[in-house]
Amino acid sequence: MGTASAMPISDRNPSAQMLTAGGRLFLIDCGEGTQQQMRRCHFSFVKVEAIFISHIHGDHIFGLFGLLNSMAMYGRSADLHIYGPQALGGVLNFYRSYFGSDDNFQIAFHPLSCKSPELVHVSKCIQVSAFPLNHKIECYGFRFDEIVTPRHAEANPDYRPKSYAYCSDTAPFPELAQWVAGVTCLYHEATYPEEMADKALFRYHSTSVDAARCALQAGAQRLIIGHYSSRITDMDALLAECQAVFPSTVAADDCDTFDI
Repeated sequence: MGTASAMPISDRNPSAQMLTAGGRLFLIDCGEGTQQQMRRCHFSFVKVEAIFISHIHGDHIFGLFGLLNSMAMYGRSADLHIYGPQALGGVLNFYRSYFGSDDNFQIAFHPLSCKSPELVHVSKCIQVSAFPLNHKIECYGFRFDEIVTPRHAEANPDYRPKSYAYCSDTAPFPELAQWVAGVTCLYHEATYPEEMADKALFRYHSTSVDAARCALQAGAQRLIIGHYSSRITDMDALLAECQAVFPSTVAADDCDTFDI
């Protein structure tokens, strides 16, 4: 629902994605305007089971207050699980103090603190692990793995469980490909083209080639890139840089849908 990075882009929203699995909704990051994007994409405010926030930069959380408020106005009553860095707890406490006193649902905040992949959420059909990324501040990626019931596995012995990994924002580091190894679909930021590799390194971000190399090393089946810098004017060239290293790459646009 958002493929831009920090600076505003007229035709792109900041980071936000919705993963649907077994009829359940999982929101990943919540940049400014996310609730409007949810309306455009026909997602229910009250059916979001959990929210996963990668880090406390504005382009990943500035939409959270509006969404929480709208959830209350739509009559949400089920607990809402929110996962993110420990500092997010203070942000949520501020919201509850000034805007959430009359909400009919409870926010269950789960602070993250891990040095390697750690299971953080288990749903009926999916389990979610968090892992640290290499950014300027505390930042986490998330891996979503399908849970296959014994009955389904017995009836479909050749079935491969689906998986999805979300990596934004991060500079490259060796362990990342191991932690997302074998995923069906990998989302990896590609903030800059390769010619801006110096800026990517300075700002703890990745280039198109960095993202493609991670997908290749991880043995991912497909790569989706996003989190584009406002300086990018030629998306075809950015995509071509990725595909030269990892051919099964797609450049996401806002409101794109991908079947995992």
